[in-house]
Amino acid sequence: MGKAEAETTILNKYGFHARPSTSFSLLAKKFAAAITVEINGVQADGKSVMGLMAMGAGCGSVLQIRADGADAEQAVAALKTHVDDRFGGIE
Repeated sequence: MGKAEAETTILNKYGFHARPSTSFSLLAKKFAAAITVEINGVQADGKSVMGLMAMGAGCGSVLQIRADGADAEQAVAALKTHVDDRFGGIE
């Protein structure tokens, strides 16, 4: 089992609202690794749309993405890229 972690900043205009949260969690669910997201000390399951939305993360929030499992490095890299790409262009 591997562990990986990355830090990124939410750049889309409205932050982790319904569409980006859904997009993030759908991508996270493609990986076997357990994925945790943390913003300002608040943690959520990266595969939970409601958990991500409940964080209330807005534009400029610094996001810690952590994964634990066989594909942890791939998961963190893909999720960081997705956030950096503004969730595929979702504002």
